[in-house]
Amino acid sequence: MHHERRLPRYLALAYALLTAYACLYPFSGWRDAGVSPFAFLTAPWPRYFTFDDLWLNALGFVPLGFMLSSSFWRGTNKRAVLIATTLLCALLSGSLEFTQNYLPTRVASNVDLATNTIGGFIGALGGLRWSNIFDYGGFLDRWRRRRILPGHIGEIGMILVALWWLAQLEPTSTLFGTGDMRPLFDLPAAIMFSARRFVLIETLIVSMNVLILGLLVKRCMREPDGKLVALVLIGGLAWRSLADYVFIIPPEPWQWATPGALRGLMIGLTVLVVAWQLPGWLQHSLACVALLLCTALVNIAPENPFELASMRLIHENHFLNFHGLTRLADFLWPFLALIYLSANAAIVSRR
Repeated sequence: MHHERRLPRYLALAYALLTAYACLYPFSGWRDAGVSPFAFLTAPWPRYFTFDDLWLNALGFVPLGFMLSSSFWRGTNKRAVLIATTLLCALLSGSLEFTQNYLPTRVASNVDLATNTIGGFIGALGGLRWSNIFDYGGFLDRWRRRRILPGHIGEIGMILVALWWLAQLEPTSTLFGTGDMRPLFDLPAAIMFSARRFVLIETLIVSMNVLILGLLVKRCMREPDGKLVALVLIGGLAWRSLADYVFIIPPEPWQWATPGALRGLMIGLTVLVVAWQLPGWLQHSLACVALLLCTALVNIAPENPFELASMRLIHENHFLNFHGLTRLADFLWPFLALIYLSANAAIVSRR
C-alpha cells in the first residue's frame, strides 16, 4: 500500500517547490510597500486583464491539484480529498501572493489567488477520476515495474528525466546544455565569439549530453532498452522546438538544428552505441566525467550574437515566472544528475 501513492507525493512536492520558485523569481529588491500585505484580498477587479491571464493561472495549478489528490491513500473519502486538495492549493497560492507584496517585480492579486484555487479544484477532480494510474497494478505501475528500477532510485530517476525535459524549454541555452551558472552570478562569457569556436563547443556540448542522457536512462532501467532512450531524446528535441517557436521572432521551431547541434547529435549517438556495451562501472565513470566536462564547457561557451538578436524575452508576468522556472531547472540539472548517478551506483552495487 505504501508504494501506490509514493510517486504522486514526490511529484506534488517537486511541482510545489518549482511553482514557489517561479512565482518569486528573481528574488531581488525586497522592500515593504507600506500597505497591508493582506490588502490584495479585498482589492477591486483589475481594470486591465486578459483572458490569457485567467486561464494560464488556472492551468498552472491543475497538475498540482491532480498530484495532490492522487497522493491520498486509496479509500479516503472523496469529498474530504477534494476539500483538502483545494485548500492546500489555495494556501500555497495565498502564501505566494502574500510574499509577492515585498517584490517590486510582482503584484499580489486576488484574481490570481482565485484562478489558482479553481485550477487546483479542477486538478483535484481529475485526480479523483484518474488517480488509479498511480495505483499498484495500474498502467503507470505496470509500465514502471517492467521497465524501471524498483524503489526510490527508479522514481527519482523518472523525475530527473522530467526535470531535464523542463530544462529544454530554456530558450537561451545551447541545445541540451545545462548547468550555466553565469546568469546566477551575472558573469560575462569567458571566451569571445567566433563561428568556428562556437560550432566546436556546441558540438561537444550536444554530443556529451546525448551520451550522459543515454547512460543515465539506462541506469534507471531494469533491462537496457534503446527505444526508451530514443523517446527521452526525441522528447527533449520536441520541447526545445516548442521553446524556439514560442520565444523566437519570427517563430523558428528548428532554430536548434544548427550545424554544431546536428553534428553533436550524430557523434553523441555513435559514442552512446559504443558505450552501451561497456561494463556498468565504466558507464558510470564515463557519464560522471562527461557531466563535469560538459558543465565546464557550458560555462565558458561564448554567447551567440545571432541567437540573442532574435530572442524575444518577454517581461510579462507569466513569461517571467516561466523563465525563472526553466532557468532553475537548467542550472540544477547536472548537479542533481551527478548526485543521482553516484547514489545509483552505490545502490545497484549492493544488489
